[in-house]
Order: sequence, then C-alpha cells, then structure tokens
Amino acid sequence: MTLTSKQRAYLKGLAMNIDPILQVGKGSVTPEFINSIDEAFNTREIIKVAVLKNCMDDPRAIAEVLSERSHSTLVQVIGKKIVLYKPFKEPKILLPK
Repeated sequence: MTLTSKQRAYLKGLAMNIDPILQVGKGSVTPEFINSIDEAFNTREIIKVAVLKNCMDDPRAIAEVLSERSHSTLVQVIGKKIVLYKPFKEPKILLPK
C-alpha cells in the first residue's frame, strides 16, 4: 500500500499518542517476532515498535524487514521507534484522500 504525504502525516499524528507494544532486542527479527507483529495487527491497525540499544541492526533496515514480512506499510522511523500501518478489511482509521 502506498501512502500519500497527507495520509502519512495523519498516521504520524495518531502514532504520537501510542506507546510501543513490541521491542526488538539483540535477537533482532525472528519468525516468532513476526508472529507477534501479525497478532498485534489482529487488534490494531497501527503499531509502534521500539528497537532496544542492545540490537546492533539499523532501525531503518529492521523497519523494512518488518514491513515486508508482516505485509504492512512503513509509516515512519524516528530514532529507534518504528511505526507500521496495516488496515483491517473494514478499516477503522479513515485516511484522508
């Protein structure tokens, strides 16, 4: 899914108010972690992931891998925080046109 700049800005605004629900540690991205992301997307359309200091991988690279493997859209990477978006079949978050 490709987001326009207006849609991306809207999602960034929503993500400001949520806390990270998952953390990437020194084990980096594992199949179990991807399963956790998929489970999180069962109840949420937008999630925030924190990359811990002991993780040696680049947060941008981790974000791209997470987005690809979870079939979600990367909204932003700020420092060690990653925001991902995956709409429900009937979206609750209505994106601007």
